[in-house]
Amino acid sequence: MSKTSSLFSALLCTFIWGTTFIAQDTGMDDIGPFTFNAVRFFVGFLAVAPLAFIFERKNILKSVKRNQKEFINLAFLIGLSLFLGSALQQVALLYTDVANAAFFTIFYVPMVPFIIFFMYKKPIHWSIWPSVLLCVMGGYLLTNFYSATVRTGDTLIILGAFFWSTHIIFTGKIIENYNLPLTIGAIQTLIVASLSLIIGLIFEDFIWSNIIKEKFQILYAGILSGGLAFVLQIYAQKNISPAPSAIIFSLEGVFATIAAWILLDQILDINNLFGCLFILFGVLFSQLAPILKKN
Repeated sequence: MSKTSSLFSALLCTFIWGTTFIAQDTGMDDIGPFTFNAVRFFVGFLAVAPLAFIFERKNILKSVKRNQKEFINLAFLIGLSLFLGSALQQVALLYTDVANAAFFTIFYVPMVPFIIFFMYKKPIHWSIWPSVLLCVMGGYLLTNFYSATVRTGDTLIILGAFFWSTHIIFTGKIIENYNLPLTIGAIQTLIVASLSLIIGLIFEDFIWSNIIKEKFQILYAGILSGGLAFVLQIYAQKNISPAPSAIIFSLEGVFATIAAWILLDQILDINNLFGCLFILFGVLFSQLAPILKKN
């Protein structure tokens, strides 16, 4: 896969994530957050698993047998990170509003380079830091957070942002050695669905009739976000390192705002528009600065 294809995959993935924010928020009118995630990610697994079997079954054993233990460990860490990040975000939406959630989720952008540096002692290209600053400033303006009240749910969002960061980092790590994006995508969605189901059965009422009421939100969040988008993320990170990937993924806030404007008739003010521009400049700078320096 070329760098251009990876960038396109990252942008399409981010667009799906951004528009899914609305489905996540409205999909808990009749069911709990863990029930929503259990069904959502199981639907995602059903969407991805057949594709993995068709296109990658011949390469699975060949790729994994080189270091089976490493593959299992990284696949589990990816699934666990995705479970914790999505669960904390979903629960937090019960206690905070979308503006706060969208702003604090963007904190995975500055977290990724810091975690990479401390975990792997890997130097970060200087262009990442101004890009991170632009993205965080853009998120602040984009979400109208300056007019919001910090709530208990915001702490859950920040903690969730840490696990979104580890998910991006471990995804970058596993795709370096195992070119199995569909298989990895199927495994992680199954892990999230299983863990969510266990907790949902313990703490929530698993009522099938209520789940049916949220079928459209579940199908959108499951097939497109839980299935397709996370596979696109893996494809994207084949040629884009974790820190720049996180900056591109911060466009999720831009797409969420545009979706809210179109679908929910929310008005974009001048601060929202400047927020979009800040994030766009941050993404462009992170991608173009290293290229211009080489030339």
